Amino acid sequence: MASSPGGLRPSAPRSPRAGLPRQDGRTVIVTGASGGLGLQTARALAASGARVVLAVRDTAAGRRAAESVPGATEVRRLDLASLASVRRFAEAWDRPVGVLVNNAGVANVPLRRTEDGFEVQFGTNHLGHFALTCLLLPWVTDRVVTVASNAHRGARLSLDDPHWERRAYRASAAYGQSKLANLLFTLELQRLLDAAGRPVRALAAHPGAASTGLNRHLGPVLGAVAAAGRLVMRSPEAGALPTLYAATRDLPGAEYVGPGPRRGQPRPARRSGSAADPVLARRLWELSERLTAVRFPFG
Repeated sequence: MASSPGGLRPSAPRSPRAGLPRQDGRTVIVTGASGGLGLQTARALAASGARVVLAVRDTAAGRRAAESVPGATEVRRLDLASLASVRRFAEAWDRPVGVLVNNAGVANVPLRRTEDGFEVQFGTNHLGHFALTCLLLPWVTDRVVTVASNAHRGARLSLDDPHWERRAYRASAAYGQSKLANLLFTLELQRLLDAAGRPVRALAAHPGAASTGLNRHLGPVLGAVAAAGRLVMRSPEAGALPTLYAATRDLPGAEYVGPGPRRGQPRPARRSGSAADPVLARRLWELSERLTAVRFPFG
């Protein structure tokens, strides 16, 4: 297993920068880093010495965000809803990357398709990151961290209709399916890495109830509920802690991390039964390879 530079101290305060070990000499890619959890993740890692690449759809927004990041940064364009964009990003990459943080996502959006014809939540949250990870894996030296969600609990993954072409579309169910896919992806990725003898770990994290812009597409009733919920939600800074924990702590492969009850400090989280199903994980992987025409690069 690859060596790790350490982890967050158990008594660290809620600030994502406090207690983070030094990351000097590391390059970290954070997708969706122009705001929310991704930006907080980028800030904390850069402040700890990492060179952080903000992989964003809107490079102007990414450059504005980078101005608030206290350290070495780089902004590169990446649209996870476009396999062509994912390929361009990967083809332009030319150096080792310590950590790939698959953070970007969309949630609870009306039914629409990516340019490749995928349902946009499954296409962005899962398939875009699936393709990006497989294409960049030859460069990854330590780990891949994928931001999932406890919305996966109770979700159903339809391998026969992942793009909601035959089912009645429900935005929240589609989001839950994409987050279940994130955890199954992590599970199967770790199995493949182990089988190939690669010293890279695949991990997942969820922020808990964090106040971000993800639910801006909710309707008026659910939007009002979300607005009320924000009064008790964790800040984006606190929401980034599980991702940072997964990115820096010496954890076993396929671990799932979330906020704990003690000041929200990260700890291992429980998956649903479906999210721990190795057969379903392998079937999703095979489907993802067919849909993206991207394969695991190591045999």
